[in-house]
Amino acid sequence: MGKSTGFLEKTRELPKYEDAKSRIEHYKEFSETPSEELVNEQASRCMDCGVPFCHNGCPLGNIIPEFNDAVYNNNWKEATEVLLSTNNFPEFTGRICPAPCEASCVLGINQPPVAIEFTEKNIVEYAFKNNLIKPFIPETRTGKKVAVVGAGPAGLAAAEQLNKAGHSVVLFERAEEAGGLLRYGIPDFKLEKWVVQRRVEVMKESGIEFRLGTNVGVDVTAADLEKDYDAVVLTGGSTVPRDVPIKGRDLNGVHFAMDFLSQQNHRNAGKEGAKNHKGEELEEIFATDKHVLVIGGGDTGSDCVGTSNRHGAKSITQIELLAKPPKNRSEQTPWPMWPMQLRTSSSHDEGCERRWALFTKEFVGDENGNLKAIKVAEMGWSEPQPGKKPHWEEQPGTEYEIPCELALLAIGFLHPQHDGLLNDLGVEYDQRGNVKAGDNYQTNNEKIFVAGDMRRGQSLVVWAISEGREAAYNVDEYLMGSSNLEKKDESFLYIEKEA
Repeated sequence: MGKSTGFLEKTRELPKYEDAKSRIEHYKEFSETPSEELVNEQASRCMDCGVPFCHNGCPLGNIIPEFNDAVYNNNWKEATEVLLSTNNFPEFTGRICPAPCEASCVLGINQPPVAIEFTEKNIVEYAFKNNLIKPFIPETRTGKKVAVVGAGPAGLAAAEQLNKAGHSVVLFERAEEAGGLLRYGIPDFKLEKWVVQRRVEVMKESGIEFRLGTNVGVDVTAADLEKDYDAVVLTGGSTVPRDVPIKGRDLNGVHFAMDFLSQQNHRNAGKEGAKNHKGEELEEIFATDKHVLVIGGGDTGSDCVGTSNRHGAKSITQIELLAKPPKNRSEQTPWPMWPMQLRTSSSHDEGCERRWALFTKEFVGDENGNLKAIKVAEMGWSEPQPGKKPHWEEQPGTEYEIPCELALLAIGFLHPQHDGLLNDLGVEYDQRGNVKAGDNYQTNNEKIFVAGDMRRGQSLVVWAISEGREAAYNVDEYLMGSSNLEKKDESFLYIEKEA
C-alpha cells in the first residue's frame, strides 16, 4: 500500500495533454512530464485493501501494492525490482495498456481508481534515467539453442526470459526492425519508437541475437529450425485481418487499418516500402482532404482516427456494429470485471463523429472505380415472436449512405498466416485457426512452442508479454527438466478458478 490515508487526501490526477489543435501537427507523445511529487502522491492513494484485486485484473500478476508503497517511500530501486520481477517491458504497458488492473482496483468501487499505469511508466522511466536497468548476461550458458520466431512483445518477452535462463537465443523477425505491432502498428503519438529501440539495445547487450529482415519459412526453412535448435517458440502474432466481403470491396480507397497505420509508422521512421500481411508492397494511403470512415470501434480504429487527424482529413466518422455502451459501468460487468462502458480516447477528442449500431452493407463507387460513400443500415433487436429468442439484426428501412473517399477496416484479425512456416512445421490449429497448444504452450511437435496472439488470438500487449514469459518457463522446463524462471503465481486468481 501507499499512505494509509492517501486515498482520503488525494484524488486521481494525471499529467495534462498538449492541446489537441497543436498535437495533431506532430506524431510525438503529448503528455506532460510529471513531477516526482505528483507520482509520489498518486502512489500514496494505494489502499490497505486486504485483498488486492488489481492482481487478478493484471494478466502479468504485477505486484502493484508493493511497488506503489516503494514509490510512496521514494525507494525507486525497490520499486524497479518489484515491477521488473513480473513485467519485462513496463515502458510499453505503462503507455499503451488499457489497464485492466485499474478496473479491478478496490478504490474504484466508489472513487477514481489508483493511477497504476501512470506509476508503472514513471518507475521504469526513472530506472532508465538512473541506470537501474542494465543488460543481464548469464554467468554460465546451458549449451542449449532456442529460436524465437517473431519479435513482437510475446517474442521479446520469451527471448529475454530464455536468455536469463542461460540459453543461447536467436530472435528472428521478417520486418526490418524488432517490435512487431509495437513498432509498426501502434502510432508514434502513443508509443515513440525510440522507446522500443532502447529496450532492443539492452537485449542485444544481454547476448540475444537479433536476425532482422529474415522471413522464417523462406530465408530459413522449417527443417532448418528443427535441425539447428533445441527448441522453437513461435510468436508471429495474428496477422490475417478480418475483411468485409461485400459489394464494392475492390474499390480504390478501401484499406485494412493496419496497412494505413504501419505505412505511416514507416514514414515517421524515414523509411519506404511498407508491406501488407502478405508481404506485398503497399500503395500510398493518405487521409488528407478526404472524408474518412473508420469501420470498427476498438483501439485500432481509434488509432486510425488520430492518424487521419494528423493527415488533415476533411472529416472522420467512426462506426461500430454494436450498440453504444453506457457512460458508466454496465450492471452486466460489475466490479471487479472489465467494465462494459463508453471509452473516449485522446484521438476522439481531436475530432471525430462516432456512430453505433450500424451494419456496413455496400461500398459505393464512382464511374472511375473510386470509393465515394458507404451504404449502412441500423441494427437493433428483432421483434419478439412466439417460441423464438430476440436477436440482433438489421432494421428494415434504415439504410442510408455516409460520404467517404477513404474507408479503413479496423475490425480485428482472424488468425496467424498458415501458408509457409506453420504448414511446413505441421503444427495443428484450433477451431479459430490459431496454433493449437496445451497449457504448457507446447504444440503437437514437442520441440515447437507457441505464445501470444498466434496461440490465443488477437489480444492485448500485456497478454502477449505474459504469454511470452509463461512459454519461456515451459521451454526451460522442457530443456532442463526444471526451471528457475519466474512463473506467474495463479494462487490469487480465485475469480477464474471459482468460475
